[in-house]
Amino acid sequence: MSNTYLVAVDGSAGSLRAAEYAAERAKASKSKIILAYVIEWSPYSFHTPEELAERHKRREEEIERAQTTVLGPISKSVKDAGLDVEVSVHHGNPSETLADIAQEKGATQIFIGRKGESRISSLLFGSVAGSLVQTSPVPVTVVP
Repeated sequence: MSNTYLVAVDGSAGSLRAAEYAAERAKASKSKIILAYVIEWSPYSFHTPEELAERHKRREEEIERAQTTVLGPISKSVKDAGLDVEVSVHHGNPSETLADIAQEKGATQIFIGRKGESRISSLLFGSVAGSLVQTSPVPVTVVP
């Protein structure tokens, strides 16, 4: 059976460790890897036409930055390891978007790095990894 692993990346050291760990597992099981970068974005705000144009420009710049500075190097590393890799950039709530991508792409597992936020920050604001563990339709591996 062929597996598809979804790896949440954001350029942090934790996401790089998650990508490396997922690549090791994918190589052993001959699985495909999907690298997903989610830009936190809420569609629930009201703007003037000028603000909307500026917002659209910022979105395009963020996508370009994600593809060149984060996804490109990680994707190259995964490809160099001989693995099949797909990259995608999305806007939205990170944990919800990752769960949706996993379902849409038929992922069998999600890998995500733990950023190491302070305990108080995690208690007050939550974490993407913690939320994803609660809502994911597939198993989630949180890489320390």
